[in-house]
Amino acid sequence: MSNLYVTDNASAAYEEDFHEWTQQQSRFLKEEEWGCLDIPNLVEELESLGRQEQRELDNHLGVLLAHLLKWEFQPDQQSKSWRATIREQRRRIQRLLKRSPSLQPYLPQVLEEAYQDGLDLAIRETSLDEEDFPSECPYSLEQVLSSGFLPRKGVDY
Repeated sequence: MSNLYVTDNASAAYEEDFHEWTQQQSRFLKEEEWGCLDIPNLVEELESLGRQEQRELDNHLGVLLAHLLKWEFQPDQQSKSWRATIREQRRRIQRLLKRSPSLQPYLPQVLEEAYQDGLDLAIRETSLDEEDFPSECPYSLEQVLSSGFLPRKGVDY
């Protein structure tokens, strides 16, 4: 059987039954059947996994920032639920960074982007308008990730 035939079959399996394709590719790797591997789709999937980790980090950071904003700008609404969400998002970020330490340098790059997502979420979930919040992230990355940090209204960070 030619490698071209195997690759064509593997690519077809990728399109028709993704789960079966993953099992097949895993088997080929374990058995070191390099010529049977569907390299183009394997590369695509591996790159996708990396992007998924980044998206997960972005999402957790955005939710965390939204709740920090809500905590600061609606002090009369502060609740155990908000505090729990802040703790949970920090824990998830820390677990993700422990699992994928190469994401650490990515954090400063995405803080402002995640802030905009968090700002949008805070606006949707409160009675406040965009003008009520800072246009740029008022917290440092260290503060955002620190388990001891909860912002207070009227305090400059």
